[in-house]
Amino acid sequence: MSSTLAKIVEIKAKMTWTQKNKATAHHLGLLKAHLAKLHRELITPKGGGGGGPGEGFDVAKTGDARTGFAGLPSVGKLTLLSNLAGVYSEVAACEFTTLTTVPGVIRHKGAKIQLLDLPGIIKGAKDGKGRGQVIAVALTCNLILIVLDVLKPLGRKKINENELEGFGVRLNSKPSNIGFKKKDKGGINLTATCLQSELDAETVKSILAEYKIHNANVTLRSDATADDLIDVVEGNRIGYIIYKVPHCVAISAHRRWNFDDLLEKIWDYLKLMRIYTKPKGQLPDYTSPVVLPCSRTTVEDFCMKTHKNLIKEFKCALVWGLSVKHNPQKAGKDHTLEDEDVIQIAKK
Repeated sequence: MSSTLAKIVEIKAKMTWTQKNKATAHHLGLLKAHLAKLHRELITPKGGGGGGPGEGFDVAKTGDARTGFAGLPSVGKLTLLSNLAGVYSEVAACEFTTLTTVPGVIRHKGAKIQLLDLPGIIKGAKDGKGRGQVIAVALTCNLILIVLDVLKPLGRKKINENELEGFGVRLNSKPSNIGFKKKDKGGINLTATCLQSELDAETVKSILAEYKIHNANVTLRSDATADDLIDVVEGNRIGYIIYKVPHCVAISAHRRWNFDDLLEKIWDYLKLMRIYTKPKGQLPDYTSPVVLPCSRTTVEDFCMKTHKNLIKEFKCALVWGLSVKHNPQKAGKDHTLEDEDVIQIAKK
């Protein structure tokens, strides 16, 4: 661990000394790739018996979406979770009051949303100080709520953002439009559909070589940076998480003030869709919707969420709601559903 931290400090120093221009873009790209690998080692150190976030930090994912409360120590995250979901945690007589990741579950508009109170982030967590595993758990969240104390300086918000970004949590960002596919032979084939200001064939090959990738097809469909390519290579380690500022919500965790607005904001940012089921010859069941993320809302996605074997027996679907012109209307498995549609599946 100490050697990893020393390497991180050394690489950051080199990046600070290096001027940013087209001539140094190749060198900086290599340094960024090496730094990303070292940050990954802090989360999953070699020889750790399977790696992972560490005892007490990793929590089984349940429900339709996961929301994490992140922030510096002693800002009221546990009080907020306790009053929202009715859960309590072991505490310590020091600044780090929450000792482990504490899960809770709420139901809102028919959806089951898991809430996580993450132990306090400290400045330098991304460089190995304190509990870097906290940010590893944050990577698994669909939504991050950064909890701030209104009586403390607003500069603390920037500390939280820097620590999350340092571990690959991309706040308010969308994945880069980069195609990447490994292959067995043929070297690195680079295709760019638009003008690139930073990446060229040599830089791409060098970054991939850092990951011991020597055969792959890379397609750049937008003006990408070295960080964008590294995120794609790192794969699911990178979390593109919604975090809205200045779309903030003022609450009192202790007095439970303005919780309704907070829950509405969580619902809006998670962008979940409720699909109601209708058994043949019966009324629709409006009490237990099937909840889908906005990125997967086809009839096939609905079938896979309900039961993986349902798509094998699928014949057609009858749909009522905003996604169809007539009620009901026959639809195939590729039909895109809308929020609060009603569906009935006909089997073969």
